[in-house]
Amino acid sequence: MSWRPLYRSSKFRHVYGKPANKEYCYDGVPITRSVQDNYFCSVNPKFIAVVTECAGGGAFYVIPIGQTGKIDPLQPKVCGHKGNVLDIKWNPFDDYIIASSSEDSTVKIWEIPKYGISKNITNSKLDLQSHSRRVGIVEWHPTAKDILFSAGYDYRIMIWNLNSGEQLIRNPVKILDCHKDVILSMSFNTDGSRLATSCKDKKMRIIDCHTGGVLQESSTKSHKTNKVLYLGNLKMLVSAGYSKWNNRQIALWDQEDLSVPLREEDLDGSLGVLFPFYDPDTHMLYLAGKGEGNIRYYEISSEKPYLHFLMDFRSTLPQKGMGVMPKRGLDVSTCEVFRFYKLVTIKSLIEPVSMIVPRRSESYQEDIYPMTAGAQPALTAQEWLNGTNKDPILMSLKPGCNRPQLSPLKKGNELLGPSDHVKNEQVAVNTFQENKEQRNTEKVQEQRKNLISNGYDLSECPVPKTENELLQMFYRQQEEIRRLRELVAQREIRVKQLELEIKNVRNSPVGY
Repeated sequence: MSWRPLYRSSKFRHVYGKPANKEYCYDGVPITRSVQDNYFCSVNPKFIAVVTECAGGGAFYVIPIGQTGKIDPLQPKVCGHKGNVLDIKWNPFDDYIIASSSEDSTVKIWEIPKYGISKNITNSKLDLQSHSRRVGIVEWHPTAKDILFSAGYDYRIMIWNLNSGEQLIRNPVKILDCHKDVILSMSFNTDGSRLATSCKDKKMRIIDCHTGGVLQESSTKSHKTNKVLYLGNLKMLVSAGYSKWNNRQIALWDQEDLSVPLREEDLDGSLGVLFPFYDPDTHMLYLAGKGEGNIRYYEISSEKPYLHFLMDFRSTLPQKGMGVMPKRGLDVSTCEVFRFYKLVTIKSLIEPVSMIVPRRSESYQEDIYPMTAGAQPALTAQEWLNGTNKDPILMSLKPGCNRPQLSPLKKGNELLGPSDHVKNEQVAVNTFQENKEQRNTEKVQEQRKNLISNGYDLSECPVPKTENELLQMFYRQQEEIRRLRELVAQREIRVKQLELEIKNVRNSPVGY
C-alpha cells in the first residue's frame, strides 16, 4: 500500500486575494493619525466612510462607492464633532444613516443625502450625550431596528433607542455597568441576545443584552485578549491578542465556558494589533495585522481541531484600518466571497482587496452563496426592548432574486413549530411583495418626475461649477441608470413568471 497525504476537502481551499487596479482605488484620502486600535472605516453598497483629520474637531469622509480614482482635495466632509472621531458604523438597515463616536464624549447620528454630500455637514440628525468620557466604540444591533450600543472610556455601555420620543432619545434606555476598565471591542451573537466584550483588564465577558447580567467571564492569564468576535451560529468565539510570551495569538472559545480556550494558536512576534473578521456563510476567519499588509485566513469547523489554515494574502502596503463590504454588495459574477477596504496611510490610499473562489464557470455559484443576512430588520426597537429575540431575515444573492426568507425563529426561548414557521414565512413574503410593488410604483413615479434631460431635473441640478460637482452629477446619472436596469430586470422576471403560470393553467386537465 502506497502512502498518500491526507488533505481536508474544502471548496475554499484555494481562495485568493485580488487587490484592485489603481483606477479602482481611492487615491488622495488623508487618513486619521489616531493611535486608537479601531477600524476607522465603514462600508455599505452605497458609500465608503473614512475617518480623517479636521482643524478644530473630528471629521470623516463619505464617498460614493463608485467614485474611485483621485479624490478631490476639497472633498466635503462630515465634521460636527468637537474632538477626534474614534469610530464610525453604517446602519445595517439603512444605507444613508451612519453613527459616529468621538473624543468629545458624544455619539452622533448622521443622515447622508441620497447622492452623497456636496458640502460639509455640521449638523447631525441626533446627538447622544450621556457618556462622561470619550466614546471609543459604536455598534448597531444586528436584527433590531434603531437600537445602538456605545462603549465609552467611563467603562460603561449605553443602549440607545433611536426611535423613541424626542425627549427620551437623549437618554440611554439601558446602561451595562459591569466593566472595571476600558472596553476594547464588542461583538453580538447572531440574534443579538448576547454581547461579547474584551476589556483592558485582560478579561472577556459574555453579557445578556436584556438584563445586563454577565453570563460568562474568562479567567485565564495565558492569553491577553485585545479583540473578540462571535463566530456566527457555531456558538463559539475567537479572540485575538497576545500570549504570555508576547507572541501574537488567537484563541477559540466555547460561549458557555470561558474558563479554558478550545484552542490557542501562536502566530508571530509582531506587535501590531490583529483585526479579526468572520464570514458566517463560508465559515472563514480573516486576520489582518495593523501596520502590515498581510491577511491570513482560516476555515472554522465545529469539531476538533476547529481551526484550519488556508492561505496568506501578502502585500507591501501596510494597513492602518480596514472596512468590509456587506455580502449584499459583493460581485457574485466573479465568485467574490469577501471584500476588504485597506486604509494605507503612507500613500493616502484606500485599496479594495477581493477574496475570490477560483471557478471556471461564469454562472451563479449557489454552493458558495447560501442565504445571507439582508437589509431588513427582524424586530422593531420596542419588540427587542420587550425581550424578543429573532435571527436575521435572510436574502439570496442570486441576481434578480431578492426575496427575503426567515431564519428559524424563536418564540420566547422556544423554537417555532412548523405551522408557526410557515405562517410567519407567508406573512413575511406577502408583506415583502406588497412593499416591493409599492416601492416599484414609487420608483417609477419618481423617475418620471425627475428624469428630464438625460436623467436630471435641471431645476434641482444647477450647472456644475467645480470638478467635484461634475463628478457628483455623473454618479447621480450612473445611479439612475443602474436603478432603471434593475427595474427592467424585475419586470422581465415578473413577465416570465406570468408566462409560466399561464402555460401551467393551459396544460392542466379540466375537471377532477
